[in-house]
Amino acid sequence: MGANIFHVAMYPWFALGHLTSYLHISNKLAERGHKVSFLMPRNTISKLEHLNLHPNLISFIPITIPHVDGLPLGSETTADLPFAFHSLLMTAMDLTEPIIEDCLRKLIPHMVFFDFTYWLPALAWRFGIKALHYCTISPATVGYLISPERKLHEKSLTEDDLIDPPSSFPTSAIRLQPHEARRLATVKGYGKGISFTERQLISFTSCDAIIFKTCREMEGPYCDYLERQMGKRVFLAGPVLPDPPTSTLAGKWATWLGGFKPKTVIFCAFGSQCILKSNQFKELLLGFELTGMPFLAALKPPIGAETIKLALPEGFGERTKGRGVVEGDWVQQQLILSHPSVGCFVTHCGSGSLTEAMVNDCQLVLLPQAGDQFINARIMSGDLKVGVEVLKSEDGLFTREAVCNAVRVVMDTESELGQTVRTNHAKWREFLLSQGLENSYVDDLVQKLDSLLKY
Repeated sequence: MGANIFHVAMYPWFALGHLTSYLHISNKLAERGHKVSFLMPRNTISKLEHLNLHPNLISFIPITIPHVDGLPLGSETTADLPFAFHSLLMTAMDLTEPIIEDCLRKLIPHMVFFDFTYWLPALAWRFGIKALHYCTISPATVGYLISPERKLHEKSLTEDDLIDPPSSFPTSAIRLQPHEARRLATVKGYGKGISFTERQLISFTSCDAIIFKTCREMEGPYCDYLERQMGKRVFLAGPVLPDPPTSTLAGKWATWLGGFKPKTVIFCAFGSQCILKSNQFKELLLGFELTGMPFLAALKPPIGAETIKLALPEGFGERTKGRGVVEGDWVQQQLILSHPSVGCFVTHCGSGSLTEAMVNDCQLVLLPQAGDQFINARIMSGDLKVGVEVLKSEDGLFTREAVCNAVRVVMDTESELGQTVRTNHAKWREFLLSQGLENSYVDDLVQKLDSLLKY
């Protein structure tokens, strides 16, 4: 490749989606002989070390999370906490600054990848270390919400501000519904004494360069827009697909899914952080029942419910026995998505889930719940036209009928919209899996990182 071997430190936000995304790019770099020091909460290492495919080059550095009043003891990631506590976890992460300073002083890597720790670039520069913002959020989301064009230093964004994109934002299908804009406008403090948008803006404008996990063919205009707006070089890592699982699908799921015809099962998964309100939890499941199709739903118990069983609609278990399962524990999402029986994936539009879905051929039903998921859904349904969104009311609620209709549309080979999303999904799947694509992007990234070290 003509590039020198370098040493990278990784310090992502304490959310499993961010940690796993950073581990994926760590594996790609280690595959090329580069050394990685991954700074991670102490007790979380055991949960993710199975994803380390190059333990000879990727080392986990345990970080002890400082105590913060109000943060439950033992909490290390957002998966351990309700959303209301995430700001306290961010405060705890900010308090690790002296720990990280000590780590960087001892390690002296060539560069550090980070995202939410806005103070890290200044820290890195003291030791002559380059700071790279490796962003797990799409460039479209960053450009839409926190472009400098929005003048976030001068005012807080209102619901009206967020409904439309910034004036010079690339032409696209991305717009927010009023209820989505309202939710995003109410996200204020994230950590002690700093707003979420201010944290992000400082992170983007103070780093040496920004790296996005995407392809120019899919999001090129948004990357160009951000490079102009942020005044920073933007590098692309490509799709950074997760490596194929080394494990096999658990016997109970292999047996259950194996009892249905190919492409007939609805699979629904909303990630480790999404917890629905009780009425929406019930509407979602009743929507699956209404389709008449078999389904597997991997969901957290809804707000106020201790268990899945206690939260189910009355009589639901009896009516769907044999064709419907609601699972409250973690499932092997990547392996389930690739199972021949799965024909539809109902997703909350987290970036990791969408990446896994795009390289499988099950059809996409989009049901975003928060944050960047709204914009991810518009990219999928509007820009790329690879999925169908569940319709919601003005207050952001969906009905069982809306869930059922969206599923039926993507599963119907005769409907015009169903045919369109199938064709487009197949096209982008072929592109993402095309021979040499990922390697060419990662090799190009390595070359750009090597050139950055020479300045």
